[in-house]
Amino acid sequence: MKKTFLLMAITTAGISFGQGKIQYPQTKKGETVDVYFDTKVSDPYRWLEDDKSDETGAWVKAENEVTYAYLDKIPFREELKKRMEKLWNYEKIGAPSKEGKFTYYSKNNGLQNQSVVYRKDQNGKEEVFLDPNTFSKDGTTSLGGLDFSEDGSKAAYAISEGGSDWRKVIIIDALSKKAIEDTLVDIKFSGVSWHGNEGFYYSSYDKPKGSELSAKTDQHKLYFHKLGTSQKEDKVIFGADQKRRYVGGYVTQDNHYLVITAANSTYGNELYIKDLTKPNSPIVTIVDNFNSDNSVIENEGSKLFIETDFNAPNKRVVTVDAANPKPENWKDFIKETKDILSPSTGAGYFFANYTKDAVSFVQQYDYNGKLVREIKLPAVGTAGGFSGKKEDKILYYSFTNYTTPGSIYSFEPKSGKSEVYQKPKVDFKSEDYESKQVFYTSKDGTKVPMIITYKKGTKLDGKNPTILYGYGGFNISLTPSFSIANAVWMENGGVYAVANLRGGGEYGKKWHDAGTKMQKQNVFDDFIAAAEYLIAQKYTSSDYLAIRGGSNGGLLVGATMTQRPDLMKVALPAVGVMDMLRYNAFTAGAGWAFDYGTAQDNKEMFEYLKGYSPVHNVKKGTHYPATMVTTGDHDDRVVPAHSFKFASELQEKQTGENPVLIRIDVKAGHGAGKSVAASIQENVDIQAFTLYNMGFKALPKK
Repeated sequence: MKKTFLLMAITTAGISFGQGKIQYPQTKKGETVDVYFDTKVSDPYRWLEDDKSDETGAWVKAENEVTYAYLDKIPFREELKKRMEKLWNYEKIGAPSKEGKFTYYSKNNGLQNQSVVYRKDQNGKEEVFLDPNTFSKDGTTSLGGLDFSEDGSKAAYAISEGGSDWRKVIIIDALSKKAIEDTLVDIKFSGVSWHGNEGFYYSSYDKPKGSELSAKTDQHKLYFHKLGTSQKEDKVIFGADQKRRYVGGYVTQDNHYLVITAANSTYGNELYIKDLTKPNSPIVTIVDNFNSDNSVIENEGSKLFIETDFNAPNKRVVTVDAANPKPENWKDFIKETKDILSPSTGAGYFFANYTKDAVSFVQQYDYNGKLVREIKLPAVGTAGGFSGKKEDKILYYSFTNYTTPGSIYSFEPKSGKSEVYQKPKVDFKSEDYESKQVFYTSKDGTKVPMIITYKKGTKLDGKNPTILYGYGGFNISLTPSFSIANAVWMENGGVYAVANLRGGGEYGKKWHDAGTKMQKQNVFDDFIAAAEYLIAQKYTSSDYLAIRGGSNGGLLVGATMTQRPDLMKVALPAVGVMDMLRYNAFTAGAGWAFDYGTAQDNKEMFEYLKGYSPVHNVKKGTHYPATMVTTGDHDDRVVPAHSFKFASELQEKQTGENPVLIRIDVKAGHGAGKSVAASIQENVDIQAFTLYNMGFKALPKK
């Protein structure tokens, strides 16, 4: 690839809101040109990829000044914030788990920036175990994981600073809560899995040269940390010789096996085991290719239970003996069905959590594969959990939908008895709202489900402010869940619609594959058809429609608004993948190639990607919808340069008076661990911007 590059600094112009005009910072253009298969592609804003430069920092500051000056003038923004804070301010308690002599659980009093980990002893005495609110003064350091040794005497917890995917791991004596070793550093995309009480497995990359927030990372390694030794002595277990982008390792509950997964993309993994009861045992291959997703979810001695979509696009559970674990010896334990399986184990049972048309139903099996019961859920929605240790007598599960705040239920697997464990007290009248599932027709005739939620009695006159949300990628399913932000939106007369697009996992591997690589346009067509359905059925109209999505969903919004700018009034792309020619050059982005393909694959793939890449399809002289791009300056999952470039292209080429803003959270990443205060303010700003650009001068009447 030939490149020329001239860095040009930013100059900041003044801000003017007269006549609806905004004077944006004058983002200077460089002269970078890349050549793909004899096609020249200019990249004038390449300099914004340098997240360490003073020029980029100045640009971020200047853009935020424009954005916040605009948001500050919205008359009902503060009123919206007060209501959001009031509704958000309720106690939230997580499901408990027993570790050693204590029971641990998380709790948030309401508006605490981070949830606190508490514990109770055998007499019921409660105390704070870990308070992430003390990790940093501004609430930007969060708890990224907490795992206990087998006897509960030691714990290792991970922290994330500024929202980064890079973690530090701190090892403590669980009784005294004091650190007993030096902090482990530079850990990424990893859990912590203890082997007994002697140490634990974790994964990481070598620290990249250049910026740790944007430089490419593509060789993941599995390590073992033995207590009492330094991190530099940690032994590489897997990944030194076999180069893989994603490597994970976890120990079975009985400490018999180390299970290793290895992948080069977000779909398909190799599977290995190592017998930890035998010194110097070899690593044994179970699956030696990347053509299916596989994981060991349980064992009884040498009998392994494997979750897989090998020869089962909707997933199944199989059994095999560890002595001969290759796929040709697998036997069905829970067979594939027409619904999508997500299995778990606990209390001596298996739980088959199925997704059917994007909602849950759950079946319980014993270790002989016999169906015990179908578990009656509180309503139609999303259930999760049903997992724990073999010796547990009670398990816990969560339930939620678009109108029901997430509640936790206790469940006795032997009797099947289920009862409320924790039901939040939210100042929201769920009974006043309803969800309706519809199936609309996409461009090629495919039926696509969508759930539409709104206040009962809403008049379908085409004038309801509506947010259409989507994702459509990476085999991820969008299932019903409650959100305070969405509750506030609906209180103010808003309609909230979620489309279950191809590319997701709602209907298994075939549905996922239908939205990947050269079929990615199906995802955008599904989203466009969802918008057209909402308009045709008079839930809303183009003047009152906003489209929203994050990450791969940010790409969805970027592609949809550049293909059909007439369709919506507001576009809200968050932390989006916007430069489809260069996404694989940053951090672990190359691992997304299963879904996207890369511009280097071949000429046809390059041209296809360039054909929808949001950065490359902003056209001068076009009336784009009012747009607020959101990102974080510490996002090392989807680097903020994607959003920086897209916003720059839009600001340069937008015609008309619709604003194009970029809101850049400082010391924030892709979203995980974001403080409550930051989450509230972001949601307030998004809704205020949306309603204001739909013509509302005050909050709509409830």
